[in-house]
Amino acid sequence: MNIMLFHSTYGLRPAVREAADRLRAAGHEVWTPDLFEGRTFDTVEEGMEFKERIGKEELLKRAVLAAAPYSDRGLVYAGFSLGASVAQTLALGDDKARGLLLLHGTSDIAPNAQVDELPVQLHVAEPDPFETDDWLSAWYLQMGRAGADVEVYRYAGAGHLYTDPGLPDYDEEAAEATWRVALGFLDSLG
Repeated sequence: MNIMLFHSTYGLRPAVREAADRLRAAGHEVWTPDLFEGRTFDTVEEGMEFKERIGKEELLKRAVLAAAPYSDRGLVYAGFSLGASVAQTLALGDDKARGLLLLHGTSDIAPNAQVDELPVQLHVAEPDPFETDDWLSAWYLQMGRAGADVEVYRYAGAGHLYTDPGLPDYDEEAAEATWRVALGFLDSLG
């Protein structure tokens, strides 16, 4: 698979590169665009403040420009937290998208979004302060109405960004379970 993997609000940290290497080791081609142009952050608050300064439109523009040279190949869009919301937006707008892998995040869904049984897999902590139960229930229904084929995996007691070994949220057991399921998902798309 050709995978476009977007970073979280912390920026393009080592954990994102390690995830890309894990995916490459499984036989996938992976790109990790730096939407923050080299900036990384130690806290969610710093990253969110920087994201707000860039603005949502500019962030999406950067993501579209990063994906454009590869979109004809049929990309699987993937991302961590903020990157997952970016990946979701791009996947729902790309009729050649092969799949959507969401790690720790989702996004609003445009009312006119329509896909043809796009395979979607979401991995999220339970509970997650950024992805509440009510939000996830509504998101799941809206994705289904848009035509997506959605699977949701919840990880009780894990922190929000539990796959990043460099953050306090890290949960090795949940992270390894996530990667096992996600790699199976990606293999099923081939």
